[in-house]
Amino acid sequence: MEKHAFNGNILIIGFGSIGQGVLPLILRHLDVPPERITIVTADKRGEDVAREYGVRFIINPLVPDNYESIMAQYARRGDFVVNVSVDVSSATLIEYCQKNGILYIDTVMEPWLGFYTDPALSVSERSNYALREAALKLRDLPLEGTRPTAVLAHGANPGLVSHFVKEALLNIAADTGVATEVPATQDDWARLARGLGVKVIHIAERDTQESPVPKKLNEFVNTWSIDGFAAEGCQPSEMGWGTHEKNIPENGKGHDFGCGSAIYLEQPGFATKVRSWTPTSEAQHAWIITHHESIAIADYLTVKENGKVVYRPTVHYAYHPCDGAVLSLDELAGNNGALQKEQRLISEEILPGGVDELGVLLMGHTKGAYWYGSRLSIDETRKLVPHNNATGLQVTASILGAMVWAMEHPAAGIVDADELDHRRLLEVARPYLGEVFGAYTDWTPTQGRGKLFPEQFDAEDPWQFENFRVS
Repeated sequence: MEKHAFNGNILIIGFGSIGQGVLPLILRHLDVPPERITIVTADKRGEDVAREYGVRFIINPLVPDNYESIMAQYARRGDFVVNVSVDVSSATLIEYCQKNGILYIDTVMEPWLGFYTDPALSVSERSNYALREAALKLRDLPLEGTRPTAVLAHGANPGLVSHFVKEALLNIAADTGVATEVPATQDDWARLARGLGVKVIHIAERDTQESPVPKKLNEFVNTWSIDGFAAEGCQPSEMGWGTHEKNIPENGKGHDFGCGSAIYLEQPGFATKVRSWTPTSEAQHAWIITHHESIAIADYLTVKENGKVVYRPTVHYAYHPCDGAVLSLDELAGNNGALQKEQRLISEEILPGGVDELGVLLMGHTKGAYWYGSRLSIDETRKLVPHNNATGLQVTASILGAMVWAMEHPAAGIVDADELDHRRLLEVARPYLGEVFGAYTDWTPTQGRGKLFPEQFDAEDPWQFENFRVS
């Protein structure tokens, strides 16, 4: 088993399901003894796991008034910060790590507590688009010498799916007779997507894991962070906005700052459903939950000529969580975003046979639609690594891959997942992803429409956003 050398200490901030799941992978694949790892978290969750591996466990929630003193105590120049917390500002920690020569990774752009529900902020200002722009702006920090690597938003999605997109583009090119070498630059990747005719990309996921104990009334059940999922569901629904789109959707708005790759809807993700497709479920209704990759992939695959955008795909998450989470999300919506009094994270008790099928669905090219990604079962997960379910392992394997890349490229500065070498990331993560495969389909969001009820849809171009949207 390959061990990757690292001479510094590792500080893990937050220790929920993802922190607990990534710890055994870090100890298995990185040449770092337990005594050089510290966990700083907000509560007792995972204390038994930390004790099992002999890792220092400290309960001390990071807040704006204490983060500097905590960071100074446990992370110094040459160390690595793994931020898998909620309600801790990613941008703040990135700035600290950039100024102090510390490597950094997180799985999502998090703000300080209260950001998502701050009435003083506009919908645009409290979006993931805004959080990403704030992080990218830190590239302009006046620093002397090299800039330590900070990998933004690199879990399963965002993160792993950006590498799936690249692999999918290469596969479609090969299958349609388009001769191409592996692109070397952002512009090369964007022009490949344009040349293939890709109009829409769904981060298309189906989770079939289930607990033997049904969801109760006023309880939120999920296979990963309930706090994180509920927060995302209450944010505005966001998507990268493609150049093929004829009309901006009803209640859709653009941003008046930043890269311009995305729009948002003036409604939360828990109220926004779309038609999508995965190999396990085939056609399904899913939710557009705001995610960093929707904005970043669309930005990365943008082609500009003479300063004008001439190509960009529409990109968004199309998520069908486990059945317990579906009921929980519906109940959350009924409560206008007020989180249920009880929360239950299901992992150890998940019944055999469930899978998390996470991939990217590229649509509009000459072969119609192509899904590429990971189908990982709970049964295989339990054989591979402890303290993970299928959903969590897709995240933690991706974190491991990005950590290895950062250690191999310690002076890359602030980078999005799309800017990393997708082959290297998949090489590290792939042993933990179950079946990684691609599947073509002739499905479109207009199939079977208008037969029983009159419907408004664009029959000429099935890949218009309004054809996907479930009214």
